[in-house]
Amino acid sequence: SQSYDIGKMDMKYSVGKEMQAKVLRLLATTYFEWDCNLYLDKALKAISLANQEDLHPAGVFLKVKILLKSGASDEDINSAVAEFLHHGMSLDFCLNTAKLLLEHGRESVGFDFLKSVPERFESSPDLGKIALLHIEFLLQNKRELLAKQKVEEIIIGHYTGKQLLPEALNRLHIILWDRAAKHYEAKNYSEALHWYNYSVSFYTPGQIDQNLAKLQRNMASCYLHLKEVDKAKEAVKEAERCDPNSIFTKFSVYKIAVMEKDTDKAVEAVIEMGKLAQKPSQHEDKLRVDEDTGTNLLSLAAQIALENKQQVVAIKALEYLSKHLQDCRQLFAALKCLVRLTLSKVMAENEEKRDEDINSMLTYLTLAHKRLAESFTDEKFTGDMRILEAHWFRKVAWNLAVQFRGCPEKMRDFFLLSFKLSQFCPSDKAILIAQKTCLLMAAAVDLEMGRQQVTPSEQTELLTQALQHLQACKEIWKVLKLTGDFAKDPTDTLLLLYEFEARSKLNDPTLHNLMESVWEQPQIEVKTLEIIASLAMESPARYPVLCKKALKSALNLHRKETVIDTVKFSKCIHSLINLSLPTGLTDLGASVLQEVWDYFEDALSVVSSTDAYPEMEILWLMTRAWNTGIFQYTVGKYKEAEQWCGLGMRFLNHLGSLKKSYE
Repeated sequence: SQSYDIGKMDMKYSVGKEMQAKVLRLLATTYFEWDCNLYLDKALKAISLANQEDLHPAGVFLKVKILLKSGASDEDINSAVAEFLHHGMSLDFCLNTAKLLLEHGRESVGFDFLKSVPERFESSPDLGKIALLHIEFLLQNKRELLAKQKVEEIIIGHYTGKQLLPEALNRLHIILWDRAAKHYEAKNYSEALHWYNYSVSFYTPGQIDQNLAKLQRNMASCYLHLKEVDKAKEAVKEAERCDPNSIFTKFSVYKIAVMEKDTDKAVEAVIEMGKLAQKPSQHEDKLRVDEDTGTNLLSLAAQIALENKQQVVAIKALEYLSKHLQDCRQLFAALKCLVRLTLSKVMAENEEKRDEDINSMLTYLTLAHKRLAESFTDEKFTGDMRILEAHWFRKVAWNLAVQFRGCPEKMRDFFLLSFKLSQFCPSDKAILIAQKTCLLMAAAVDLEMGRQQVTPSEQTELLTQALQHLQACKEIWKVLKLTGDFAKDPTDTLLLLYEFEARSKLNDPTLHNLMESVWEQPQIEVKTLEIIASLAMESPARYPVLCKKALKSALNLHRKETVIDTVKFSKCIHSLINLSLPTGLTDLGASVLQEVWDYFEDALSVVSSTDAYPEMEILWLMTRAWNTGIFQYTVGKYKEAEQWCGLGMRFLNHLGSLKKSYE
């Protein structure tokens, strides 16, 4: 203020009108920003003086701001604006002034001012900026009809030699799309199409542009909501022409295919979307497809298919989605949905078509296991979440194993997956029991498959796998036995039998060490020993010594029974005699014959004490004893021959209905 006063009082200290005006503008700004209400008059006086000294755009603009702040009438503001209408102000200054007026709700003054500006800048290439500002404020003030008229004027100008500059045209497209989007969100699809069509008007026929592709996709969405499928298809076809490798375009194709129930085309579109979701965008300056975009579209594709009850399509979309999802919670939700959908599909299929879907479920569960293992690095995925998901998937795997017991290989794979998934759960008693059962079942299946007609290398692989499962099971069983009384649990017996079978068929040198601990067990059952004896001679195993030892132990246990089970006893004797006295051999040592003689005597003592001994077994014993005597006779051992034939005759006396036939 003093600077201005000094300059006015003494011209030799004056710095010129421009500087004095600048000082006054600074003074007015200070008053305005300090306390506009208190110093309004001073601010207005200062800026008026500044404009008198030197009319500058900044001064005019500040005066308008002060008047607006003071609540001046439209007439006063019009007068202020009129001050510079006849001066050479720039177009940008005029536009900023118009914005200021309209932003402060002075529509009448603002729009009148905007109407007057084009006359001053008729030859300016930036003339389109005025029209754009006019359209924007018309839309802001809900004067949509007037805005449409302005847009239509621009379109006419576009085709009559008055094109907008590229920057202004891009801005207009943004305005048009924004208005269309608002109508789309309000579900006013016809009106949205109206605004999109304005945008289309600025493209030439045959033009290839990614934004045009996006525009056509947006229009297709509107047409689909209006059930105008043919128009939607035309729009999508145009989008494909402009941007065929866009995941968004493929999604538009997909939506139409689902609506038309064209399963093959929908699946094809999903596959293309899945492939595109894997690739980084090749258009750095255009629409970019990031991972979230790909997964969001695939997720939406699955949702659309489910809403339209197109199970096959939904499964395909979820499969691709599960490959790309990084968020653990979303991934497991997708996998659960996949499992449920595929399972319901399997239940409706015949057995021939099931294999592929069963394999798919194995894939889903395997992926669940993989991602559970990786989830430890995801801070948002808590330990409790991991346990809940692991429980869900392990139970599913278990149920599938039971359900597909008619397919041993698949049953084994599901049991193994259930075991692996259970490792993410707390090791309580229930989980340990489940883990033990899974491994036992897997080992049992491997052994069963090894008994089938497989190649030696395949059999070796199966038996080796079985041993691995059994070793893991034994470790779990040790821990489990510490949690309670398992006296009646058959696990120890099963582990023994399975391990014996695997090691015997693999010709494992540690087999004898395993059996040493078995012979020492006081509680071993007859049935277990009989199975061991059978397995010891089951091809490719051949362990006659172990077989005989098991049968002898079984025979001893039979003898100790209060009431002998004659059927089981007879089978045991039969096996021992067959093993010790092979058919066709005549030159046997005395010790071998004595051993076999003892078995016959054991049998005879039981035969003599009961009528329940199977008659066919008595006949067999008689025949074997008689034939052994004949064999001895042929080698000149007459005394031994007499003894053995006599032994046979003793069995003859115990034959029932068959006795007369052999007397």
